[in-house]
Formats: sequence, C-alpha cells, structure tokens
Amino acid sequence: MTEEQLVGFAPEEIDTAAPTRSARLKWVVVVQQDLPAGRAVNAAACVAAAIGAGVHGLLGPDAVDADGSAHPGLPWAGCSVLTAPAEQLAAIRAKAAGSDGVLVVDMPEAAQLTRVYDEYLAAVAETASDALAPLAVALVGPRNRVDRIVGRLPLLA
Repeated sequence: MTEEQLVGFAPEEIDTAAPTRSARLKWVVVVQQDLPAGRAVNAAACVAAAIGAGVHGLLGPDAVDADGSAHPGLPWAGCSVLTAPAEQLAAIRAKAAGSDGVLVVDMPEAAQLTRVYDEYLAAVAETASDALAPLAVALVGPRNRVDRIVGRLPLLA
C-alpha cells in the first residue's frame, strides 16, 4: 500500500461517543457467499488486518477494564461484514478500484491455496487481474460511494 492509497480520519473527525453511522467513512468487508465458514472468516480477518494498517484513525483508544487490564483499541467507526456471489464480488472489487477516495483490499483465492507468502506473490504475478477470483474484498471510503458500490448486500450469516 502506498502513501497515496491511504485513507483515514483527521483527528478532529474521530468521535468515539457518536454512533458509527455518523462517521464520514464507511468500512465494509464483502465475503464470497459460498465459502465454508472457516475460509470465510480467514478471508475477512486477512483483509481487515490490511485495512487496519492502511486507514489512519480507524482504531479507538485502548479499553481498560475494572481490574486495570488493557484491551487494544477496536475500530470506533464500525464495520459491516456482507456476502455476495463470486461474480458479484469480482464486480464490486472492479467498481471500487475505479472509485476515487475508496481504499480497496482484496484477498485472491491464491492466498488460501498457498502456505508460503512468496508462492502467493508468484501466483498473483502470473494471473491477470480479472482472473484473480477474490474471496473477500474490504472497502473504506466516503459513505455514499461505498453504499453505491455494495448496494443492499445481506449481512454474512
């Protein structure tokens, strides 16, 4: 991820007391609907990790429980995990990639078919973009743009 690709919240936009719907940016993860539960959760977690690294101001402050133990900050602006058929997931990724101000993180199927990261990189390098078969796509961007891209997809059940 390059510096130009990073999106995020300015310090004055971060309001942990406000409802998640009031945040300027919306975050969704869309997972291929036919994946078995374990693979779906893995794909969602992997794209979420990349989003966490690429979105400034997404994580709230650490929570401290009554015993004084700290719990690392979670996304204060929320995240919806949705589902879509494989063909629609690829179309969502393509549409989002062309949308200004939307950060797109995807997990191609090759990521779950390899156990060595360099092998994953080689597999992606040998595959055309439209043939990568995303298992999950995460988007963060202006609420109205993200809503137009994902429409009324159902929540992952």
